[in-house]
Amino acid sequence: QVQLVESGGGQVQPGESLRLSCAASGFTLDYYAIGWFRQAPGKEREKISCIATRGRTYYADSVKGRFTISKNNAQKTVYLQMASLNAEDTAIYYCAAVRTSSTTCDSLRYIHWGQGTQVTVSS
Repeated sequence: QVQLVESGGGQVQPGESLRLSCAASGFTLDYYAIGWFRQAPGKEREKISCIATRGRTYYADSVKGRFTISKNNAQKTVYLQMASLNAEDTAIYYCAAVRTSSTTCDSLRYIHWGQGTQVTVSS
């Protein structure tokens, strides 16, 4: 059974950093792309980053240069390092997975979802 569990969320002040983790079980990252999404109150869900099976990455313009996605296949964990956080980054952050043979990840339809972790940026 494919399961994803996010962790690492919390409340930080503007300019600070956080690292989110997405722990996978029931499958291997060698065959799955992983995406990070977020949804702020009253807004649509936004895809912010993803990492393909072979490591190619994608970033939305809103986070490019501030967020870094990485993964450890052996530990079945995907990370989202977030820096220079601001109030607009406040949202629930979700990771999602899809089995794929593609070497890219940005145009995939993600099937399996975690429960989300709250990130709040406030002074």
